[in-house]
Amino acid sequence: MSARPSPSARRRRRWPVPVAVLVLLAGGFGLYLFEPWKAFTSTRVDEAPPAAAAPLVTPAAAAPLVTPAAGSAALPPSPSPGGPGPAEGAAGSFQSGEHPTTGTARLVRLADGSTVLRLENLRTSDGPDVRVYLSAAPAARSKLDTLGDAPVELGRLKGNLGNQNYAVPAGTDLTRLRSAVIWCARFSVGFGAADLTASAR
Repeated sequence: MSARPSPSARRRRRWPVPVAVLVLLAGGFGLYLFEPWKAFTSTRVDEAPPAAAAPLVTPAAAAPLVTPAAGSAALPPSPSPGGPGPAEGAAGSFQSGEHPTTGTARLVRLADGSTVLRLENLRTSDGPDVRVYLSAAPAARSKLDTLGDAPVELGRLKGNLGNQNYAVPAGTDLTRLRSAVIWCARFSVGFGAADLTASAR
């Protein structure tokens, strides 16, 4: 008759099961947190310019750009309802943060008085929980690890490549905002940012 295994031997044989469960749980959490497959994926979203069927307004000498505090965003005066179309305001090129990022960000005021942030020729990395913000901090800071005071979230990044429009919430004080930011909310780092500077016309 074979000898029965001792209690200590039975305990040793049961060890691999809970260890395997812990490894699987840790691996699953790591996949959820980092989404490593996004290092190898890209999403292109190409949206038409806002109100593309209408001609672009060029502010005339009689309607100069609003000039807020130095370094902050600016837009031309609101066109009258039913006016000729969108008007370009502050704009700038993206600077790379934690990931290589290129393209242009520009504020566009529509004929109805609403404002859109348009990203053009955007190229950045895909990542977990990436969002678009307007920040009171300059791009040199917001592209790295700070969004400054009271940033304005515009939503999740639609795609890491292409041309996209993001509605700016009504009532947003654009005069205090200085940069557009591609921001990874999960790890609190900037992928890239663009200073929004009023063009002189």
